[in-house]
Amino acid sequence: MNAAPVIRPKLRLSLTARLTLLFAIGASVVLLGLGWLISQSIERHFEELDREALQHKLMLAHHAIARVTSTTELASLPSLLSDAATGHHDLLIQITGANGQTVLAPPNGEFSGDWRPTGLAADGAQLLHWSHGGRRFRGLVSAMSTGIPGAPPLQVAVALDTAHHEVFMDALRQTLWLFVAGAAVVTGLLGWFAAMRGLAPLKAMRARAALVNAHTLDQRLPTDAVPTELAALATTLNEMLERLEDAFRRLSDFSSDIAHELRTPVSNLMTQTQVSLSRDRDAAGYRDILESNAEEFERLARMIADMLFLAKADHAQAAAQTLVQRERIDLQRQVVELFEFYEALADEKGVRLELIGQATAMGDRLMLRRALSNLLSNALRYTAPGGVVQVRLDMQAGRASLAVDNPGATIAPEHLAHVFERFYRADASRQSATGEGTGLGLAITQAIVLAHGGHIAATSADGHTCFTVELPGV
Repeated sequence: MNAAPVIRPKLRLSLTARLTLLFAIGASVVLLGLGWLISQSIERHFEELDREALQHKLMLAHHAIARVTSTTELASLPSLLSDAATGHHDLLIQITGANGQTVLAPPNGEFSGDWRPTGLAADGAQLLHWSHGGRRFRGLVSAMSTGIPGAPPLQVAVALDTAHHEVFMDALRQTLWLFVAGAAVVTGLLGWFAAMRGLAPLKAMRARAALVNAHTLDQRLPTDAVPTELAALATTLNEMLERLEDAFRRLSDFSSDIAHELRTPVSNLMTQTQVSLSRDRDAAGYRDILESNAEEFERLARMIADMLFLAKADHAQAAAQTLVQRERIDLQRQVVELFEFYEALADEKGVRLELIGQATAMGDRLMLRRALSNLLSNALRYTAPGGVVQVRLDMQAGRASLAVDNPGATIAPEHLAHVFERFYRADASRQSATGEGTGLGLAITQAIVLAHGGHIAATSADGHTCFTVELPGV
């Protein structure tokens, strides 16, 4: 039986810790780079100083060797160089003859090992580096001619012990490492302090957001007291809170409205049923009561169906889906068919129906027909006898435009902005006298238009109310 794998929690560093590490690492890298540049510059400077000193010492050796005019004087060359090097106690000299014999060498064998040059530089001397006995040397090698006629040149090597340079560089590196370590700690502390101060507005925003609940959706995050980088985030969160508050208010209002709308038919049904049961009635009496109850049931069924449709439409919009089946729709034909359907009602109310223009849209025929039917029904309901309900069709910039205009009581501006809300009625005069309306017609129409990617708007002035719909054209 295999053992279950052990799941180790991932290490998650806080933003403050990340910024602190970033500050410390960044400062360390910069200081190390600066230290490397400084050490390289000092090394080059020491090398130039040593080259200059060695060149002067080669010149001393050259003057001494140039004065040698015989083999006898060549034998006394070490003493001559010793006299020439007086005052230069750190000078190391080795002279080698043409046949490889050593004419002069330091007593401690500093020139032993691999110090010989592979070639000479352009100035006749090549700077060499080597180690011997735990000591490091830097030297120059050059060929020099004596004053002896026909004698081959001698190879002269001069060197300096770089111990004092090494001591200085070791001290510099140690100081540099200590300084970098201290600077990393100090910079990390400064970074931590700066991060804590910089992230303080985020903590304040978190504390304010923690106060938001269903009863305090009016809370807003401060935008003036936060840095510019966080102001945009605070503004976006405030806009989200506004949308949530509006949605919650609409949901609460909808719950209250639906309870109010359902209470009336349910109350009517209960009252009529109780009255019918209070005493015996004949078959005609029971039939009248059942017919009245059937009307209330139809109203309830229609209201529930409308609410289900709106719920599906809201879900489709929230999920970025669509309920519509795209097809080419002749809006003129649909309006004419609806005119025929409402012709009897219009004649009964003494209202004339008028159609102007033509347009073609893409969408779901049944859904658009329902939206147009709601607009026409609404217009007929509030048009006085002798009025004209006018439908205007047009095509503009590849979009179909439909306007339903009817005369009637002007809707006040404060009510006009809410006409598409569920169960909203501007006033009692705009409620159907027959009680057929559920208060959901315009909300359904708006949902259908939005599901088609269109736009709907309402205007009301000078005794005329107009609903304008824009839909994607063909």
